[in-house]
Amino acid sequence: MNSSPRPIVVLDFGSQYTQLIARRIREMQVYSVIVPCTIAFDELVKMSPQALILSGGPASVYDPASPAADERILKLNLPVLGICYGLQWMAYKLGGKVEPARRREYGFAMLEADSASELLKNLPSPLRVWNSHGDHVAEVPPGFRVTGRTENAISVIENAAARMYAVEFHPEVRHTDRGDDILRNFVKGICGIQPNWFPRAFIEQSVEQIRERTGQERALCALSGGVDSAVAATLVSRAIGDRLTCVFVNNGLLRKNEFEKVSAVLREQAHLNVVAVEAGGRFLARLVGITDPEQKRKIIGEEFIRVFEEEARRLGDVKFLVQGTLYPDVIESVSVRGPAATIKSHHNVGGLPADLRFRLIEPLRELFKDEVREVGRELGLPEELVNRQPFPGPGLAVRIVGEVTEERLRMVREADAIVQEEILGAGLTQELWQSFAVLLPISSVGVMGDARTYAATIAIRAVRSEDGMTADWARLPGELVARISTRVVNEVKGVNRVVLDVTSKPPATIEWE
Repeated sequence: MNSSPRPIVVLDFGSQYTQLIARRIREMQVYSVIVPCTIAFDELVKMSPQALILSGGPASVYDPASPAADERILKLNLPVLGICYGLQWMAYKLGGKVEPARRREYGFAMLEADSASELLKNLPSPLRVWNSHGDHVAEVPPGFRVTGRTENAISVIENAAARMYAVEFHPEVRHTDRGDDILRNFVKGICGIQPNWFPRAFIEQSVEQIRERTGQERALCALSGGVDSAVAATLVSRAIGDRLTCVFVNNGLLRKNEFEKVSAVLREQAHLNVVAVEAGGRFLARLVGITDPEQKRKIIGEEFIRVFEEEARRLGDVKFLVQGTLYPDVIESVSVRGPAATIKSHHNVGGLPADLRFRLIEPLRELFKDEVREVGRELGLPEELVNRQPFPGPGLAVRIVGEVTEERLRMVREADAIVQEEILGAGLTQELWQSFAVLLPISSVGVMGDARTYAATIAIRAVRSEDGMTADWARLPGELVARISTRVVNEVKGVNRVVLDVTSKPPATIEWE
């Protein structure tokens, strides 16, 4: 990335996969940004895009309430790629016909490709692709030709003269074979865009922007102990030096020995100015009787802010709060870009109180987890921090289904420590996106020492993922699962049953709450 790279602009029409499009392009070291489909035409032009990609979405283009972009974007003489709804909107606006499909396509289908297709160049035919649409193109617009079909639908259309291309399936998801190559054919082949997005340049630009925004003011950083907040803190520290104070709060919801170990690493290896605050009692007091997960997240988010406000008053006049918010946090919490549905509130996005007295600095807000790790390495952070598995800001509160109590925290904390030890011992920590224990609000009958028990249930959750937006449950070795189960039942008082979560995301989320 140079100082002001011209981006590929992704227009968000509401798909839950929009962020994956931007991610796949950035994997090619090409800068991409996501904007709402409703962006003002003049504002889009000011961005000087090199190309446009129109995302998918859940609506029907012939519905008057469906999301729509300014039609003038199709006359900018830029390369355009439409995906799913993006194909339908493009076809509809350019004179084609879109209608409800007689046979809808959800899931896998086989694509038959035209050998002369530019978009599918050097790809095999048939090709397995992943669909999610109930409408289809019945007639292509003037100037377009069909270069790919599935059994039930026109799947690829191209107008090479106008540099307009579109697909009915989703090349951005891993379910589509060679999806990266399809996007690469568009970005590198059709658009001819060279790499312009690199961690070092991102760091330089971020540091410059942070200095410009903060002036001579002071800032607090909310450290969670994870890679996101550590990288955000290091970026801001590089920009403003000792005017940054990092606050690591023990909210009573951390994993076993987490507070002590992480505090030491942040001070001694990341070289950050860290103030450790013991505040477990006040968080647990606020959570008494609370079982709704959204309430938990909002309460924890608000209480974090109150702690930071107190620290700010103690330190003097502090104007800015630094957070390690990532784009997946944003897209799941609030519909800030397009009309995508809210999945859940993250404590540092949807959970922020309305009377927040700080101005926020979120230098990683447009990054994905793997990009944050690359930036962390470029900043010289220790691998111990860079490679940590994600841990939710609300901590174990969202790994206890139901009310959070000291006793229930003890059970999930001890069970989780066993999961971590065994996963580490099996050499699988870095292969997994996340692995942890969940305490369920379920008691069941068991037999221990020839006596009847009626005790709690622990679920083991382990997933593989690239970015946390989609995930597949990990097929852990049977002997490893057996060893974890045996240890949890034997070592965690109050637990007599262990189950394994074998659900992917979607339809489930990674965390249970």
